[in-house]
Amino acid sequence: MQNELHTVHLTINGKQFERDVEPRTLLSDFLRHEIGLTGTHVGCEHGVCGACTILYDGQPVRSCLMLAVQASGHAISTVEGLSANLKELHPLQQAFWESHGLQCGFCTPGFLMTLVPFLETNPNPSENQIRAAISGNLCRCTGYQNIVKAIQSAAERMQAKVA
Repeated sequence: MQNELHTVHLTINGKQFERDVEPRTLLSDFLRHEIGLTGTHVGCEHGVCGACTILYDGQPVRSCLMLAVQASGHAISTVEGLSANLKELHPLQQAFWESHGLQCGFCTPGFLMTLVPFLETNPNPSENQIRAAISGNLCRCTGYQNIVKAIQSAAERMQAKVA
């Protein structure tokens, strides 16, 4: 028996997309294979590692736990949409680079997408708040210390931009 296709309408990183998909297509697979946005990584496929985190109407969600048809009509942001152009990094990306908050980089997009709304609502977070915010994102390489430093640095940069 062949699955019928469903049309999804999504705004991804500010651009409109319309595609026909099978009903059980995961949002992470849709982003990677249909749209070509491979920055959304798939690590565990169970929502545990956080590597597939995207913003769904501005809120971080695990794209491996959501179907593409569920996202239809909503705004999605991926790591590719963080910076306005290829010549300038988002302050969070720049801070991760400068603070050595990434090593292999596999988990980094999920951390970044988790942290963008966190820093918007917590412009001056404590170390404990930062550690709580990233508790759903797993990293096998860094030991988290440089990630925390990067987030603190990004918070300072973002505050300076506002001031």
